[in-house]
Amino acid sequence: MAMQDADQKLANPAQLFVISGPSGVGKNTVAHALCQRGLATRAVTATTRHPREGEKDKVDYHFLSERTFSAWIEEGRFLEHTEYVGHRYGAPISSVNEAVLSGLPVILTIDVKGGLQIKEMSEDVTLIFLAAPSEEELKRRLRQRARGDDKSAQQRLNRARQERRYAKQYDFLVVNDDLDLALEEIAEIMSRRFPSGHNHS
Repeated sequence: MAMQDADQKLANPAQLFVISGPSGVGKNTVAHALCQRGLATRAVTATTRHPREGEKDKVDYHFLSERTFSAWIEEGRFLEHTEYVGHRYGAPISSVNEAVLSGLPVILTIDVKGGLQIKEMSEDVTLIFLAAPSEEELKRRLRQRARGDDKSAQQRLNRARQERRYAKQYDFLVVNDDLDLALEEIAEIMSRRFPSGHNHS
């Protein structure tokens, strides 16, 4: 695979925090809030799905065609990639390394298998599993997200049950029952694992 060495390696694995968890658990809400508060920055992941309302290319995701996504895999541009509910997702190494330049903890919101793939590459990466307070609550959130598409909601629920089995392989488990408490807990984990990223004023 022809590619430049600079792109192939993670610049600073200790600065990378992977947040995984089932669809509907609030990964993006948590990541966005931590960035808004200046506690972290995000590495933008890539996907072949179409943008949802309000989403912007290169801000929320790199929105790629199937062909481009395949080319990026061939070129070795991804730390990991996966398929989910008919769409492909991946974490470009260049996105992570750009985010590292901020000096803040870097958040990557990806699925559990992707997180475990990255952990195999480097033990210094921190994996945080975000869980819903209960399956009932998760079902409610998924039904809301599926907007009446029961098949899609059921697919996501089945996937959530599978993903939960991997939670024990993660470094930390955080329950997103109260957003502020979840944020506090994750901020605390980040400041412990990557102390230079925080200056408490």
